[in-house]
Amino acid sequence: MKVRFTPKHKRKNTKRRLKGHSRFNKNIPILAPLERAIKQLTPSWQACIPLATLIVLVWGYAAVAQDAPPASTDKVTQDLQSLRVGIDTLWVCIAAFLVFFMNAGFCMLETGFCRQKNAVNVLSKNLIVFAISTVAFWAIGFALMFGDGNPFFGTNGWFLSGADNSPAMGDAYQGVFGALNWTGVPLGAKFLFQLVFAGTAATIVSGAVAERIKFVDFLIFSLLLVGIAYPITGHWIWGGGWLAKAGFWDFAGSTVVHAVGGWAALMGAAFLGPRLGKYQNGVSIAMPGHNMSIATLGALILWLGWFGFNPGSTMSVNPSIAHIALTTNIAGSLGGIAATITAWLYLGKPDLSMIINGILAGLVGITASCAFVSLPWAAVIGAIAGVIVVFSVTFFDRIKIDDPVGATSVHLICGIWGTLAVGLFAEGPAGALNLYEEGLGPIKGLLLGGGFQQVWSQIIGIVSVGGITVLLSTIFWLALKATLGIRVTAEEEIQGLDISEHGMEAYSGLLKEADDTGLEMASSGGTQRSQGFI
Repeated sequence: MKVRFTPKHKRKNTKRRLKGHSRFNKNIPILAPLERAIKQLTPSWQACIPLATLIVLVWGYAAVAQDAPPASTDKVTQDLQSLRVGIDTLWVCIAAFLVFFMNAGFCMLETGFCRQKNAVNVLSKNLIVFAISTVAFWAIGFALMFGDGNPFFGTNGWFLSGADNSPAMGDAYQGVFGALNWTGVPLGAKFLFQLVFAGTAATIVSGAVAERIKFVDFLIFSLLLVGIAYPITGHWIWGGGWLAKAGFWDFAGSTVVHAVGGWAALMGAAFLGPRLGKYQNGVSIAMPGHNMSIATLGALILWLGWFGFNPGSTMSVNPSIAHIALTTNIAGSLGGIAATITAWLYLGKPDLSMIINGILAGLVGITASCAFVSLPWAAVIGAIAGVIVVFSVTFFDRIKIDDPVGATSVHLICGIWGTLAVGLFAEGPAGALNLYEEGLGPIKGLLLGGGFQQVWSQIIGIVSVGGITVLLSTIFWLALKATLGIRVTAEEEIQGLDISEHGMEAYSGLLKEADDTGLEMASSGGTQRSQGFI
């Protein structure tokens, strides 16, 4: 056996190399490379090591200290409820934004359907009407419609005031807006969603009275409609009033919004009379819109907005949203197809204005029943609405009710049809599709074997809402006619309401050019118009 000895001089060198090592490092050789790596760092970096170690230790302690004890069942339930309220509120607000954007659709549609010389006037009316609607509905409309009161109108909640513990629901709700205690969102969300519906009703009137009404009279009428007429009938149906108790159903507003706006529009068009030159020697003279491109864009915007209008009326996130969106879309699609075919056969050409109004007719027609009918029946409702609107437009033309955009045909006639369709095609509670439970929708429709009861309830609602809206609208229009006069002069109408009412033109940049001084001057084919009807 051989024993190796390290030479003395080598043993000294080894001691010299290990001189700086601690006893701990001798026992844990793996730390030696780490120490050498640290020594290779600059002094600044070496100084950072203790600081970084301290930070890591503090973070670790904080993380441990913040570990919450296991949550109680009540805490979990409360958090889930808060999450549900937040999601429902977000959905209601998004739907309200979509419906609000429909104002842009009405702007484009009505402007395109009217003549160029009245474009600014139409845009101005559609823009300011929502501002007026906001004030009127906030001050008195919302209280009349949803405030606690009697079966005919609310008497509490003026200026959105009064007790309210929303989003509490059902028996837990304590406040003055008991008619909306079925939805678990804050009061602000409830008001916002109902406000955009009220604004839509007022906007419907704008198209029917276009190109000859005084601007100030339209503003006053809109204030009265949204502040008084619309919320009173709305209270009957959505505010827990007498029609709701009588079994009348209108899910998203074929009657509450569209027919009410249509009745008011019809009375306005009747009291105003036709545009100059519209009827000559008993013949209706075509006055085509000046820009069908933006009219088509307006129709598409409205179509998009309807996905907030109808599905948003759930006012909560639930599985029925998808079904409502599908019934809405298929009815609008079938309305457009049916109107195209009908116009092609009846008028000889697939008129674009009829295609547009056919789509809108289908959307209006399905609005009352979108949550209550199956997809095949939604297609039938939309197709019938598309046929009706073509004949309705020509009917009003024959009786000399001048409606430049067809608002009465789309919103009034198809709104009535859509309301009646609930009584014909409703699936019934716990039906084959199980769309809704008992008490949350109409009884089974006539064509599905449910008898005539629901049809009768719908007819009562159609007649009563139409009667009171015609009465109030007539009072409003006659009062304005007797005091301010509701129609512009013949000279102003010929010149165009853009100049006479607003002092500007919608397309002035296309009608004028600058001379060499940089000042604008009228071109030969620009602002100088003939005295004919343009």
